[in-house]
Amino acid sequence: MTDTLRDRAVAADQFRRALAMHASGVVVITAQNSGVPVGLTATSFASVSLEPPLVSFYVDRSSTTWPRLGAADHFAVNVLTSDQAELAARFARKSIDRFAAPTRWRPGPLGAPLLADVSAHLICLPYERATVGDHILVVGLVVEADVHLPGRPLLYHQGRFGRFLAHQKDDL
Repeated sequence: MTDTLRDRAVAADQFRRALAMHASGVVVITAQNSGVPVGLTATSFASVSLEPPLVSFYVDRSSTTWPRLGAADHFAVNVLTSDQAELAARFARKSIDRFAAPTRWRPGPLGAPLLADVSAHLICLPYERATVGDHILVVGLVVEADVHLPGRPLLYHQGRFGRFLAHQKDDL
């Protein structure tokens, strides 16, 4: 980015406040590296393409979890339900064993940890990576997708986890 464009950019605190107005879904990305499970919470998850089936998320370049997660040969996306805010917070914390009790999980078909009681699991192979600003864009090719509990999703909005409440048809 040129200095002229950088000079026009909004201040980081104003940008953060504006983005807090956007609600996003919450997932936990998990993998296994040398037999050790690793994982992190992501609120930047998105679908990218149907053909081929691609998804993406961003991870901060300063993440201490990313080097181990990024070295794995595949990863799992665990789509959280509205009652899993504590699980999301646990995987966002530093310096704890995120997979210890009370976290419940099992190894997936390729070995990546699959968290219990989530809405869906997506098993992904690394497809593309790019450094974008202070984050890394990670794109995965979905090789397996299982829906378990099609309930309400966990959302992240204004710095807090919350629940989605659908409008009634009469409200529209």
